[in-house]
Amino acid sequence: MEGLKKTALFNSYGKYGAKMIDFAGWSMPVQFEGIIPEHRAVREKAGLFDVSHMGEADIRGKDALNFVQNLITNDAAVLEDNQILYTPMCYPDGGVVDDIIVYKFDDEHFFLVINAANIEKDISWMLDNKGGFDVDIENISSSVIQLAIQGPEAQNILQKLTDVNLGEIKFFFCRRDMPVCGKKCMISRTGYTGEDGFEIYSSVENAEYLWNRILEAGRKEGIKPIGLGARDTLRFEVNLPLYGNELSDSITPLEAGLGFFVKLDKKNFIGKEALLKQKKEGPARKIIGFEMKDRGIPRHGYEVLAGYKKIGEVTTGYRSPSLGKNIGLALINSKYSKLGTEIFVKVRGKLLKAEVVDKKFYKKNYKK
Repeated sequence: MEGLKKTALFNSYGKYGAKMIDFAGWSMPVQFEGIIPEHRAVREKAGLFDVSHMGEADIRGKDALNFVQNLITNDAAVLEDNQILYTPMCYPDGGVVDDIIVYKFDDEHFFLVINAANIEKDISWMLDNKGGFDVDIENISSSVIQLAIQGPEAQNILQKLTDVNLGEIKFFFCRRDMPVCGKKCMISRTGYTGEDGFEIYSSVENAEYLWNRILEAGRKEGIKPIGLGARDTLRFEVNLPLYGNELSDSITPLEAGLGFFVKLDKKNFIGKEALLKQKKEGPARKIIGFEMKDRGIPRHGYEVLAGYKKIGEVTTGYRSPSLGKNIGLALINSKYSKLGTEIFVKVRGKLLKAEVVDKKFYKKNYKK
């Protein structure tokens, strides 16, 4: 895997038996002990993720709020200081540049978290759309590490390492300049697993120290290091999208079922006209959930059919570790999206029966 980018924790992975893969140009652990035990650890106890491959952009200036508002489909104007929101960021045609997390520190300072595969593209998009806004846009991805501790025991474990009361951090809020093991960090409470948990942002030089101390602190509670494999099964079970699967430059937020995060009543933003038109006409395609009725595991890219007519493709599919069922998400013709509709998935050349079901396969356990 020569030539791949590495996070500051790369040299620590081997100690925990990591199996490495190329993910968006990064050498990342797909698993440590195994996807199933790691998945269960997060659902039942706690897991620690290195997500330092994610990108970060720092937006400062007197027009920071208006600039961010123009970029995103969601409404940053409603945020309090140190509050967070999830949002798509669209092209003029409604396709998605990326789905990002927006932190508002104040009206003149925002912090954007972007997907690892899209860092250069996203930063270029922001710069290309700076226009007359009085803002400075800085790509700080290489100087920031991000760890995520997720699971029912996450707060108990992390609380051992800081004097700040973590119970006071509300869902989708953050605290800056917090001491964790004596290191200055920002802690937020969002998550990408459906479980309660925290993100810890700090300087690159603190990566190994924080990683090791958190794993030591959580030994009694059964914490495990978690790879990208379980990260995907966990987010999928609670219907959280993955860019490149459920979202892309050719899939709009409305097709992906993310209309809640598209505020069409706010002032102009990039892609608004296209999304207004699609909302009025109704999306021709939709992301649906399905459960296999015949024996077979659906995978990304498999064809979905009604009878012998292709109506779409699987975007994500697995045997759910939590439910013990073969389930998936698919982008299909909206005519076939009604719950209970019989569809077929082409698995290794065979048409296997499936049924359209609710996309919320597993109940989220966030702290509200």
